[in-house]
Amino acid sequence: MRAFIGFVALSLIAVGLALALYHIPFGQDRMDVARDYLARSVRDTGAPNVVTGIVVNYRALDTLGEVTVLFSASLGVGMLMTWRSPGGGRPLPGASLIVRRGAGFLFPFILLFGGYIFVHGHLTPGGGFQGGAVIASAFLLLYLGIPGYLLARRPLAAIESLTGITFVAIGIIGLAVGGYFLNNFLPKGSVFSLFSAGVIPILYMVIGLKVGAELAGVVANMIGGGEE
Repeated sequence: MRAFIGFVALSLIAVGLALALYHIPFGQDRMDVARDYLARSVRDTGAPNVVTGIVVNYRALDTLGEVTVLFSASLGVGMLMTWRSPGGGRPLPGASLIVRRGAGFLFPFILLFGGYIFVHGHLTPGGGFQGGAVIASAFLLLYLGIPGYLLARRPLAAIESLTGITFVAIGIIGLAVGGYFLNNFLPKGSVFSLFSAGVIPILYMVIGLKVGAELAGVVANMIGGGEE
């Protein structure tokens, strides 16, 4: 019975994908859209990184949805880990002295690198999601390198909430000033300058901090919890 249900489900997915691909326009129309983005992105957004201009300007509302999905996943992991049996999982094995000292030494540099990635996301490859993942990896390193390490959850929850509110607030200000949600209402500045591209660097900093806090919370829940 399970095999039959699985076969039906896969068949429906395959049919859906085939129909979706059938209705997707290929050819010159798609090339015209790509050329239009390449021609207009720097002028419209002030960001030389065209991918950033698309993700955090043309389709910034979709990016808000992606952050919301990540928040929902983080919340789900937290709930599942809360319902597990008392005592949690097996403790991690102890690390050597070199690993413990190395983790403590590298931690601030990894945080700095993650911040650099999302602060310069409008100028270079990278952005909020990548920088946030790097920041979360710094906390994973502490868990693996320092036995008994516990991550405080309340600051993480506060960062998640404040950054989410900030993202929506910037979108509402854009709606009030420019007529549509997440309008790039700040001055674009000079291309290739750090302080340029309007609200894009601000949104990337907000996304980077939010993603970093959410993924760090997921790491804390999966490895062994944390302090309230």
